[in-house]
Amino acid sequence: AESPKVINVALSAGYTPLSLLCEEKHISGDASDIISRYPDIPVYTGSRELLASLTGYTLTRGVLCAMHRPLPPSVEEVCSGARRVVVIDGVVDTTNIGAIFRSAAALGIDAVLLTPSSCDPLNRRAIRVSMGTVFLVPWTWVDSASALRDLGFKTVAMALTDRSVSIDDTALCAEPRLA
Repeated sequence: AESPKVINVALSAGYTPLSLLCEEKHISGDASDIISRYPDIPVYTGSRELLASLTGYTLTRGVLCAMHRPLPPSVEEVCSGARRVVVIDGVVDTTNIGAIFRSAAALGIDAVLLTPSSCDPLNRRAIRVSMGTVFLVPWTWVDSASALRDLGFKTVAMALTDRSVSIDDTALCAEPRLA
């Protein structure tokens, strides 16, 4: 996770930090709260230029946190109690993944399922674009969207056509489970 705000979202969501990489000035600045909350994790520092040469990019807000990746929950676990689920199939751009997660959170979507042909939402860029919502919206991997039928979901698609209905259409809202 990159930047103190996003790192704090991940930590509040229960992710466990492994180590911190930050510009020297952020030890007593932007990273100080994280360091004081987790005094036992290693903190690696350097100048902005050194960190950029190590990572290949300039760190946003000068702080990067490596975290333990939890095991992905089952589709049944993620969809338990969910009414609205987004299925991401074959999206390979990390920026788009982040934007989809952020939009899902804004629309009150209960869960996100990704097919293996989609990129990882825990990619640094996807996390940043999502503003940390990948840590807040339950998600997991699914082999096929057809598995949702067995869980009682009906499939709808978002599209701009002459036959499109509004997302708050009464018939749509009356459906108990949509994917």
